[in-house]
Amino acid sequence: MTLGPRVFKTGIAVTLSLYICFFLNLEPAVFAAVAAVFTIQPSIYRSWRQLLDQVVTNTMGAAVALFSIYLLGDNPIIIGLLMMLVISLSLKMKMESTIPLTLVTVLAIMSAPGNEDIDFILNRFFIILVGIGSALVVNLLIFPPNYKKSYLEKATSVFQNMSLLLRTAVSNELTETSFRGQSKQLQQDIQKLEDQYKIFDEERTKLAKLKPLDVREIVVFKQMLKTLQQGEEILENIEEHYFQSGASDEEDYLFDAHIEKLIKYHEYLFLKYEGKIRQKENDHELNEMKESAAFFERALDIYTQNKDKKFRLLIIAASIVEYTFHLQRLDQLIDQYCKATKK
Repeated sequence: MTLGPRVFKTGIAVTLSLYICFFLNLEPAVFAAVAAVFTIQPSIYRSWRQLLDQVVTNTMGAAVALFSIYLLGDNPIIIGLLMMLVISLSLKMKMESTIPLTLVTVLAIMSAPGNEDIDFILNRFFIILVGIGSALVVNLLIFPPNYKKSYLEKATSVFQNMSLLLRTAVSNELTETSFRGQSKQLQQDIQKLEDQYKIFDEERTKLAKLKPLDVREIVVFKQMLKTLQQGEEILENIEEHYFQSGASDEEDYLFDAHIEKLIKYHEYLFLKYEGKIRQKENDHELNEMKESAAFFERALDIYTQNKDKKFRLLIIAASIVEYTFHLQRLDQLIDQYCKATKK
């Protein structure tokens, strides 16, 4: 079981909202707790955005409920129709993320006796706002997100899994069950990393004045993601094409040895970015370009000798060369970033 910051923040936000309702004598406080659960977000910008959207759509929901109570009644059929109306309006306003809590607001107003009283409606609405506000305060003050640290940790974890799979893909050393499980985990982790990058980039573009972030670092992180995605593509190509090509021992060695060199180069780039190795003049990039060219030339020779059977190997070789290109690009960006930060 994983108890991350968002789990703790949700618990704290619920507790805070319940205490506020208790001290302000607002009942039932459970609606504030529900609002707090729906409002917790993974980033500061999304918290502000969610707050604004929730206030707008919940005000709309309360107005619709008030209109219905006085003109249409509050029987189950009317409530069901109102749910449909509120969902449609929220989608029209492009605020679909607020739909669950807006529906809770409408139900909180319409499903209780005495709902014709304007004070009762305002009470329910204010309780919802307490939950929304509690979530925002907790999101801003408790465990503020460290995007750089979490992104690097996730990228490192993805690389470690990917390197294991790439190093054993051609040799077929892992069991079928283990390989399938690790591959599925890799795909899920890369998707999570993509989501983290979107949040990171979103913070930079939306809150640039409040929280300036180094654009060069954002570019490095984007390229880190691209190299990992390309490595995962090599795995997919190997699984789909390599063993159907009837590769010889010599071809096994050619692909296995070159992938091993690229994995070491990738690992070197992570260490270089994190400042864990001494910065010195090196010709890694030049060596990789030469070796990549020689590798692809050899793959082309194999293809020309048997075009029908070895075309699959050429597909894999092309994805490996593209992986090399993205590693070289990452190397250049890290150099630029390191030089800029030293100034």
